Amino acid sequence: MHAYTKSLKTFFEKHTNPLNVASMKKYMRGQFEYLGIKSPQATTLLRDFIKTNGLPPFEKLDLISRELWSLPQREFQYIAMNLISRYEKKLEAEFIKTVEYLIITKSWWDTVDLLASHPVGALFKKYPKVKGKYLKKWRKSENMWLRRTTLLFQLGYKTETDFDLLCEIIKENLGSDEFFINKAIGWSLRQYAHTNPALVKKICQSHKRITSAKSARSIEEYWQLISKKQIADLVSIE
Repeated sequence: MHAYTKSLKTFFEKHTNPLNVASMKKYMRGQFEYLGIKSPQATTLLRDFIKTNGLPPFEKLDLISRELWSLPQREFQYIAMNLISRYEKKLEAEFIKTVEYLIITKSWWDTVDLLASHPVGALFKKYPKVKGKYLKKWRKSENMWLRRTTLLFQLGYKTETDFDLLCEIIKENLGSDEFFINKAIGWSLRQYAHTNPALVKKICQSHKRITSAKSARSIEEYWQLISKKQIADLVSIE
């Protein structure tokens, strides 16, 4: 284990709070272990640790991120993402391999969504060849979390969103029984509606034509799977 990882691990373990563990595990359906350090305190602790120890060496970010990911307590995965975010503008094309590993390891919405919208979004914008290669791979993947990432990586793009691409990816996933895929479709549309409400409204109004060739399920049932409220909000946009 790298010295930085070891020091960080020791520092956070000193602040373990058993009183919070049960509720934190329950919130994540018992999938992960916890130190019992809630987000506001964890943010403060990491800030204090960095003041004393600095950031990890950039050239060791891959190693340290993977080491933190391997630790059983979920807080360490959140710390890894925080450290990655601090280097987001410096990330090199090869780091997409690390991010892919993090997405498919200990996968759940709390890590996948942030990885999708930040390091993946940043890397795809900066490196078009990386975007082309990995989007092609992930769109066809049997891993639901990689497909969710293809729906969410443009969340922060605003006017730079490739909406035609988003619609293509949405169509590929229509009729899915995966809750997290359907939620991602609704989220991606709702997010882009802040930038181009008229276009999203048009898409929603024509959704029956778009989906008819891709799914035998009635469109009403499909949109219910995404979220009645999300769609109601979208189609009411003026």
